[in-house]
Amino acid sequence: MEVRSKEDLIRYFVDGAKPRSKWRVGTEYESVVVSTRTGAALPYSGLQGVEGMLRTLAERFGYEVAEEEGRVLALVGPRSSITLEPGAQVELSGEQCETIHCAHREFAEFVQRLTEVARQFDATLIGLGMQPVSKLEQIELIPKARYHIMFPYMARKGRLGQRMMKQTAGVQANLDYSNEADAMRKLRLSAGLVPLLYAIFANSPLSDGGLNGYQSFRGHIWLETDPDRCGVPEFLFRDGASFEDYTDYALDVPMYFLVRDHRYIDLTQPPGLTFRQFLRNGWNGERATLGDWGTHLTTIFTEVRLKRYIEIRCADSQPPSLILALPALLKGVLCDPDAMEAAWDLVKHWSFEQRLALTDMAHKVGLETRVGRTRLRDLAGELLEIGAASLARAGALNERGEDESVYVYPMLELVRSGRNQAMLTVERWKGRWNYQVNRMLRDCSYEADPSFVNAS
Repeated sequence: MEVRSKEDLIRYFVDGAKPRSKWRVGTEYESVVVSTRTGAALPYSGLQGVEGMLRTLAERFGYEVAEEEGRVLALVGPRSSITLEPGAQVELSGEQCETIHCAHREFAEFVQRLTEVARQFDATLIGLGMQPVSKLEQIELIPKARYHIMFPYMARKGRLGQRMMKQTAGVQANLDYSNEADAMRKLRLSAGLVPLLYAIFANSPLSDGGLNGYQSFRGHIWLETDPDRCGVPEFLFRDGASFEDYTDYALDVPMYFLVRDHRYIDLTQPPGLTFRQFLRNGWNGERATLGDWGTHLTTIFTEVRLKRYIEIRCADSQPPSLILALPALLKGVLCDPDAMEAAWDLVKHWSFEQRLALTDMAHKVGLETRVGRTRLRDLAGELLEIGAASLARAGALNERGEDESVYVYPMLELVRSGRNQAMLTVERWKGRWNYQVNRMLRDCSYEADPSFVNAS
């Protein structure tokens, strides 16, 4: 459908609204796949590569194979899909779940299947937010056309964007909204919580074979990726911010590509083309469509992002037993008006400059970051308590009679102890692992959590 005006683009967001009865939570889980022997990134190509793993998964479990130029790049299941990030990190794009119990069942099945197949390929999934051993140039870029357009552009726009593509792994939660006011309120709160979320979910202190000096190096990498499309837009904190404001922001982000007849057309050559220019003037005889707009929105990499739902993207990937803490926490906080108000009270007094500084510091020292006399550790504990209490009130029970707060409490206990996963990793690297990659792999492997891997 051709787009004729900015109002058509605004309507795209309006049409994403859903009544509360139809709200769902979607989760996207990125997993680092490594050689069991060395911890190096498993290559995409070759008999023992990730492409072979995907083919085996498809044959064994009945996924539909999605190919590009004859290469397997994704698997499609009845309600979810398995895709690849640029460095062959494996991602589960989960179904839209009414409860986190549903997401748990889905993720447990994914882990069971993937770990079973990985053993055949002498491969291991690890619960870290970053490839711990392989350097950038040692990681194969998968043969996906959009990534081969983005990769060289990243080198021109930021110091670390290529590392973002090949080395990082995160977990993302997607939530619905009921109308424009609800969407913008959720975007503002989610953006306000970014420093706390980084402090809680920091888990990428290892890279290139050793400590990198950050608790969330993945978060720091995003700051050095592309200033045109990353970070937290300041307008989200303005009173009265609207879909039109978000549309104006997205219109001025340079485009990566157009897709025509399943073919990617590179638009990254200087001077670059913004979507606003494309909407006004077209390009080489092509006119803007809603499909182009939807594709363009996927190339905006802000910490929270608006599509026809809200995406919160600032958490490092976690060990399996903690990975559902993010969607559970955000469901508890963002789907309950009282919880939203309580969470906003924690962060509403910060200036925009403070928010940026706190995020940068959270990447480095996590929960020990201070705002005045207060540590983020204390605010993070309060946030997790707010989310857990909200989920307990909602009362959605699993077959064991547990409500959804069960997914938040392990992270709450960790934070109450003054730690996050990154701090544990640093302590172990210097301590019982004695700087040995093989010891790190043993403890960080998904299979080090047999109760989760064997869950039904």
